[in-house]
Amino acid sequence: MAGHNKWSKVKHIKARVDAVKGRVFSKCAHEIALAARSGGGDPLLNARLRTAIENARAVSMPRENIDRAVKKGTGELGGALIQEVTYEGYGPSGIAFIIEVATDNLNRAAADLRSIFFKNNGSVATPGSVAYQFDRKGEVTLAASASEEDAIMEAAIIAGADDVQSDEFEHVVYTQPTLLAPVAEQLRARGFVLTSEKFTSIPRTPVVIEDLATAKQVLKLHDQLDAYDDTLNVFTNFELSDTVIDQLDS
Repeated sequence: MAGHNKWSKVKHIKARVDAVKGRVFSKCAHEIALAARSGGGDPLLNARLRTAIENARAVSMPRENIDRAVKKGTGELGGALIQEVTYEGYGPSGIAFIIEVATDNLNRAAADLRSIFFKNNGSVATPGSVAYQFDRKGEVTLAASASEEDAIMEAAIIAGADDVQSDEFEHVVYTQPTLLAPVAEQLRARGFVLTSEKFTSIPRTPVVIEDLATAKQVLKLHDQLDAYDDTLNVFTNFELSDTVIDQLDS
């Protein structure tokens, strides 16, 4: 996957900021609730829930928050049902965005995202007008310290994965969507500790941003979409050139 190393650095810087601002708890709670809703509240019988809980614990999410998220997903707490919905849009310079949201109020979420795009020189697109530019994949991540790249690669390919990309932060295993769960389970069976297991959307033709001003505009939109309380994932087709990354770091 072209650009993985560059974007990975940006993502991990953002992850540290999100952790400081407390955004990460909200995202973990949504994922736990959705996992419990789709596969039940017992992590021993629900691999997605087990991974979501492990991720929450890794960022020191309090146990009572985790329990409440599970009960919200199973319906034990009552209230409005959380629903998953995907929005598509375009940012500055026609950069494509896909935003996966978990919300208990679809009308509010749609209005909020429309406002975020509008305020950042972008617009919400009709369903399907952006998604065709991306390939849907399964994605399993492991910490860089989990094992050597060759060992991860061998285990992943044997399990049926398509590819593995590694950098200083993590190993990312890509699969066909239907093989995400089987590949993840086989990696667990071989003793690997997974940090996430989810579906992702990978741009077929990434757009490399060479201009610093455009990069700042696009990153601002990305940050605001990602920071929205109901957002689960933001996928985009932009990459930053080495020159722009150096300028952002300076």
